[in-house]
Amino acid sequence: MSSTEDIRRRIEELRSELNRHNHNYYVLNAPEISDKEFDMLLKELESLEAEHPEFDDPYSPTKRVGSDLSKGFEQVVHERRMLSLGNTYSVEEVDEFVGRCREALPGEDVTIVGEMKFDGTSISLLYEDGRLVRAVTRGDGERGDVVTDNVITIRSIPLQLSGSGWPRRFEIRGEIVLPWKAFERLNQERAFNEEPLFANPRNAASGTLKMQNSAEVARRGLDAWFYYLLGDELPFDNHYDNMMAARSWGFKVSDAMTRLHSIDEVDRYISYWDTARKELPVATDGLVFKVNSLRQQLNLGFTAKSPRWAIAYKFQAERALTPLRFVSFEVGRTGVITPVANLEPVLLSGTIVKRASLHNEDIIRQLDIHEHDHLYVEKGGEIIPKITGVDLDARTVGALPVSFVKVCPACSTPLVRVEGEASWVCPNKYGCRPQIVGRIEHFVGRRMMNIDGIGQETARAMFDAGLISNPADIYSLTETDLLKLDGFGPRSAERVLEGVEQSKSVAFGRVIYALSIPYVGETVAKKLAKSVRDIDTLISMSAEALTEIDDIGPRIAESIVDFFSHQSNREIVERLRQAGLQMASESTQSAGSDRLAGKSIVISGTFTHNSRDRYKEIIEENGGKNVGSISKKTDFILAGDNMGPAKLEKARKLSIPILSEDEFLAMLKSENS
Repeated sequence: MSSTEDIRRRIEELRSELNRHNHNYYVLNAPEISDKEFDMLLKELESLEAEHPEFDDPYSPTKRVGSDLSKGFEQVVHERRMLSLGNTYSVEEVDEFVGRCREALPGEDVTIVGEMKFDGTSISLLYEDGRLVRAVTRGDGERGDVVTDNVITIRSIPLQLSGSGWPRRFEIRGEIVLPWKAFERLNQERAFNEEPLFANPRNAASGTLKMQNSAEVARRGLDAWFYYLLGDELPFDNHYDNMMAARSWGFKVSDAMTRLHSIDEVDRYISYWDTARKELPVATDGLVFKVNSLRQQLNLGFTAKSPRWAIAYKFQAERALTPLRFVSFEVGRTGVITPVANLEPVLLSGTIVKRASLHNEDIIRQLDIHEHDHLYVEKGGEIIPKITGVDLDARTVGALPVSFVKVCPACSTPLVRVEGEASWVCPNKYGCRPQIVGRIEHFVGRRMMNIDGIGQETARAMFDAGLISNPADIYSLTETDLLKLDGFGPRSAERVLEGVEQSKSVAFGRVIYALSIPYVGETVAKKLAKSVRDIDTLISMSAEALTEIDDIGPRIAESIVDFFSHQSNREIVERLRQAGLQMASESTQSAGSDRLAGKSIVISGTFTHNSRDRYKEIIEENGGKNVGSISKKTDFILAGDNMGPAKLEKARKLSIPILSEDEFLAMLKSENS
């Protein structure tokens, strides 16, 4: 390009065009260009921004992917309290609500707005001069967590408003949701990794929004719908028109939002959506009815907990009764036996339900399930089918209670009850096919070693063909070996071998997770990698030493020690080391010192160069002590962006020094050198 001004202009053109295409795709569901064309525009923008950092914009479309740098959440007080709504399951009580509003506003026309109650987690967005300034969770209604970095990754949320006519400063509230497709994909991943499944999209959305890794937030595919505009200079004097204006600015506002002028219209609205909601791409748990006029809302006022001008109507959970065909018992990679109710197919919330987990022996006994019982199955807000009861009147005379198996259904080894738990486990860890294959499937998974070309079916085929019997065997595979498998050609073999080679660069924490140490999930594995630094240290540690690590309790510690007490596991680790896998953490900080010895340090705010947890480690590595609150004994505060105003004021009153992270790192570097 000929000049800096031309480059700046092209960057702005690309940002504007990409924002428009994002809106068309994620809000209007009407894309104008192909994914490839979008990606080409995005790559051009990424290249220009990399070459010209002086034109950086934190809300550029290139920032939608998030970051894997952890940041703690600051809390702020809501400018206007986020109250909960009174709710009911009764149509009659909704009618009574409408009647009360009219009685309280005698002689006035009262229009009600009906809208969808999305089943997610509440969010408040603050905009100034058409740009997103801050995103805050509901919290306790008085104050919430600042989650702006995560919200930026949600592509249906406008970072820069379109259209015109918005107030200079306003707040808009809505619901962060996880669409059914994204939810099902996420649970499939978790099931594969034998992680606890999310019971419903609401829990998944809430947990995702509070993750410390915004890149993972971006990957999960959150969405957002908006339902309430607040501010001192709103364009209209009524709720409905304000939300239609918000839609024109780029916000996702439900087409279900409708003005209702009579109780009959309210009742018909409820009747319609009680069925139609099942076709929506996101979870809903009810409807909300609001008085439309803002003046009338003010006149009606609030109770201590909720507005008098709004009410939520909750849908009843959908329930079906279906015969039990039989109970199967399935073996997971850790040996836990899970009973599963196999049912006569039944339609529930738009899907055919054939199976539902019974979780453990205690659940079977609590429900008192007998052979061929008729079972009640619910989904309601729960996408995972749940057995909630038995129709005793339909029980066959003489039917026997369902008995939990005594031996492993795969290898016939007698089961062992886990002390203090409801689980039965097959102890034949190294001779039970589902456990062996399960560990291999886990090892190659996306969140572990991410070996492209080896899915569940391929892993099982390799095991059955005698090509592999443990994860280390994967690194000895040759093209000749792979071509023996049904459906494998030269390209398939090449893809697997490339994936195997690329996995050698996977970080140490993921290697630990991939080993399938019982009770060591992804978070614990990362914690271990940061604390122990290398595999040899981990192998040699006692249970007592392991429990000194934050979040490592006795059960996890004993499981780690037991895992490495088996010679076969140590041999696998050694073979993986020889194959070139990462068996130590990369050092992110120079060796420790006593520079901070005896000093008490408070960390506040969000940081750029390291996460809060990493700064805590750095302080401890250099002899300092992390403290949670400011007092006269505090030596200094390590302050990032968005330091809490209360902490700032207290620090000033006590004349406690405040260091930025650059000053803090420079101090350590200077002293340590």
